Amino acid sequence: MHMNQEFWNERWKSGQTGWDIGYASPAIVKYFESVEDKNSKILIPGCGNAYEAEVLRELGFKNITILDIAEEAVKNLHQKFEYHPEIEVKCQDFFDHQAEYDFIVEQTFFCALDPDLRTNYAKKMAELLKPNGKLVGLMFNKIFEKEGPPFGGSINEYIPLFSPYFNFISFEETKNSIPPRLGSEIFIILQKK
Repeated sequence: MHMNQEFWNERWKSGQTGWDIGYASPAIVKYFESVEDKNSKILIPGCGNAYEAEVLRELGFKNITILDIAEEAVKNLHQKFEYHPEIEVKCQDFFDHQAEYDFIVEQTFFCALDPDLRTNYAKKMAELLKPNGKLVGLMFNKIFEKEGPPFGGSINEYIPLFSPYFNFISFEETKNSIPPRLGSEIFIILQKK
């Protein structure tokens, strides 16, 4: 299955957005409540409805970039954040994106990518982060019965994938997952080497 821009755009147009929980993930919100530098540059790739961006703005962050490949999603985001200059909306393939960030937020982006792209994902994340920048968010620690997306995975698979590029600050089961994902997510804080 080729999950290109057309694939994701059709998902948005047909309302096939099962990954959307309708609000920002509690684990991500809790983490960013403790980040003091509100001028930190933050990227949210594969942002969907960008609930995390809304919360980050409410927490006082001033430099947020949200990125999605689906034109339909981005059209909605332009309307949603029209009067919020602290949020920059981009329609772009993540792997073509060029910039440097203090934080990148992972929320159902990794699991939406073809598993063949995971090595490229880890490398690109490191490229987009400033020295000591952090990749923060949630990843599945579960293998799904049906073919993805979403694509599952395990801690044992992720460690060799990320260890060439990152130091592991947190890489453990999430205590405050949403109920349907309880016991199947890990919260990650990976710091660029």
